Amino acid sequence: MESKVLESSIASATQGVIGFQQPDGHWVFELEADCTIPAEYILLRHYLAEPVDTVLEAKIGNYLRRVQGAHGGWPLVHDGEFDMSASVKAYFALKMIGDSVDAPHMVRAREAMHARGGAINSNVFTRFMLAMFGVTTWRAVPVLPIEIVLLPFWSPFHLNKISYWARTTMVPLMVLAALKPRAKNPKGVGIDELFLQDPRSIGMTAKAPHQSMAWFVLFRALDGILRVVEPMFPKSLRKRAIDAALAFTEERLNGEDGMGAIYPPMANIVMMYDALGKDENYPPRAITRRGIDKLLVIGDDEAYCQPCVSPVWDTTLTAHALLEAGGDKAVPAARQGLDWLIPKQELEVKGDWAVKRPDVRPGGWAFQYNNAHYPDLDDTAVVVMSMDRMRREHGVAGYDAAIDRGREWIEGMQSDDGGWAAFDVNNLEYYLNNIPFSDHGALLDPPTEDVTARCISMLAQLGETEKTSKHVAAGVAYLRKTQHPEGSWYGRWGMNFIYGTWSVLCALNMAGIRHDDPMMRKAAAWLASIQNEDGGWGEDAVSYRLDYKGWEAAPSTASQTAWALLALMAAGEVDHPAVARGVEYLIATQNKKGLWDEQRYTATGFPRVFYLRYHGYPKFFPLWALARYRNLRNTNSRVVGVGM
Repeated sequence: MESKVLESSIASATQGVIGFQQPDGHWVFELEADCTIPAEYILLRHYLAEPVDTVLEAKIGNYLRRVQGAHGGWPLVHDGEFDMSASVKAYFALKMIGDSVDAPHMVRAREAMHARGGAINSNVFTRFMLAMFGVTTWRAVPVLPIEIVLLPFWSPFHLNKISYWARTTMVPLMVLAALKPRAKNPKGVGIDELFLQDPRSIGMTAKAPHQSMAWFVLFRALDGILRVVEPMFPKSLRKRAIDAALAFTEERLNGEDGMGAIYPPMANIVMMYDALGKDENYPPRAITRRGIDKLLVIGDDEAYCQPCVSPVWDTTLTAHALLEAGGDKAVPAARQGLDWLIPKQELEVKGDWAVKRPDVRPGGWAFQYNNAHYPDLDDTAVVVMSMDRMRREHGVAGYDAAIDRGREWIEGMQSDDGGWAAFDVNNLEYYLNNIPFSDHGALLDPPTEDVTARCISMLAQLGETEKTSKHVAAGVAYLRKTQHPEGSWYGRWGMNFIYGTWSVLCALNMAGIRHDDPMMRKAAAWLASIQNEDGGWGEDAVSYRLDYKGWEAAPSTASQTAWALLALMAAGEVDHPAVARGVEYLIATQNKKGLWDEQRYTATGFPRVFYLRYHGYPKFFPLWALARYRNLRNTNSRVVGVGM
């Protein structure tokens, strides 16, 4: 690899990334999920009978038609397999927009759904929507008594025993389940034709593949009992429960950023206030509704709705890439980004995490612009490392207090098994994934390998080792026991084993684990063995399947190639031929703007259920990998000296 070619590639990527910086110093790139969020956005507007915005609907229609799969239905990822719930929602939205049921794309979609048993095979969330539109009856969804919000913490089910995203989504949904409102749906659109039977005859969902039969039978019996007794609950108890749900919601409304700063709770809140008779001018409803429109990405021909926004994550990762690139443009740009992050640290609100850690002071960063109740450990660890790097390598002052509080919060948030989760502590109530509501299997936020690795990386970059820190020692032990036999680690928030292995190798290197440790050697050999013919790396979402088969091959992507390269370099393999080939792949696929194009989804919302395409990933990760390669080749030690 000629160093001139490498230098010019790094320079043009640096220029490309800096070009996306916002005037106040931060970065925020589009965050795209599958067709379900834009489809739900259309359905929400018709549910509420809002005035029809024909221009916006046409653009969302164009988007939905473009992402339809070759199989006729809609997938969860680019070029992915058919997904029933996504297909039902996309079809319903297109019909709402005015697409004829006889249009070729609608006929193809309907045939694809019929061939797979019809819309009865939709998931629980989709069924709630169908019940509210009157397509099915409420017998098709599990009983979710609103009285659950009054249960004491020692009860088997409690809101603080499920993840933040489930908690914020379920509270307004339980109010809707209690009130059983009906969509206004002024056009009277239905989708009975997607079913092979009368949709109003449908009962509860079948057992999901991840659910154990014994637990499922128990919870199904409980659901049957609740169906009989729920109507007999005293009215005063119901009122108390609804009041408690409203108090929970109103404490966390979070302005136009929305409760939890994610789409599903925000949409549920607007429908909840509607069901409670609050009109569109009622402030909590109006503010949340405006927040939903802030998630729209509107182009010349297409539009879609994001599940949330990712400014903190995008800014800190871009800063890391620019610090790696170095130079008189990159470093000041990174510094502007880090300075924007300082006031985003949450130092006052004790969020839901404090239920299990009441004595820990707040000190984390959220993923979005504002989400005070739900900071996350991944963002916090990555922000702290970027600030520490800036002060260490460039002598910039002003970050010490933020770094110290971030570290204190992360140390206080370690779970008992040595791992770290994304938002919560000790969220290990796995039996709850067997309740009928959890057919998606994403009800919990347990510790994971990638977040654990990030927290270890941060602590180790701040000088802690296995010998000096019980947190690092317990975390490394957790990673030792979670390595798969072939050498990889699971990636919960990025796809999948490549992401997990990159995260862990960075952490082990920083924590002082020797590069000849069998754990490191096995992982590096595994990464080299899965390299694609073209020199890049790729991995398919199918690798999250329940019957674990490990990594699943896919076409190379820029972001997954960058992770593999950063991982190999962290394991001491900068001179490995696989690394040189990977660098050549990145340089060869760089576009005219100095960046990379990536259609495939390489990140994860919920395994098997919801995937993400970060539009920033193919911009900053390849720059980071190329700059790291150049920097290590210019040193004698060849050792990565930072946590990421």
